[in-house]
Amino acid sequence: MICEDFSGFAAALPPMRALMGLDLGTKTIGVAVSDGLRSVASPLETVKRKKFTLDAARLLEIAEARTIGGIVLGLPRNMDGSEGPRCQSTRAFARNLERLTAIPLGFWDERLSTVAAERALLEADASRKRRGEVIDHVAAAYILQGALDRLGHMGAAR
Repeated sequence: MICEDFSGFAAALPPMRALMGLDLGTKTIGVAVSDGLRSVASPLETVKRKKFTLDAARLLEIAEARTIGGIVLGLPRNMDGSEGPRCQSTRAFARNLERLTAIPLGFWDERLSTVAAERALLEADASRKRRGEVIDHVAAAYILQGALDRLGHMGAAR
């Protein structure tokens, strides 16, 4: 089920189940997961994109292993809030994933999440090579943490 607005997504979530955040890139998918209380997002892994069926299989394998209750996809809006080709690609990915799972899917505005992740990695003195390896799933954690914080403010975190 794709929830276009965040309050609908919050209402669709089962209680006490972790969430998964995704940062969809053209070559990789950054994956982050939360704890069951939905308070902290942690970077998990970067999935190298192959084709949709293989990518989805890996994501759903993670979701099953971690009893994920909802998936948050970063929606890469333009700085003026409009949606470009990357948003269309993310929405198409969500529509295809929706056919394979009953897990609620929601979108989170991901503007500047990669910039924030890059800044955090620079502050942590990560090497260029290391930043390249982890940037996508660190960005996914920023996306997911934003969604978790919003859920907490809505009173739906638990």
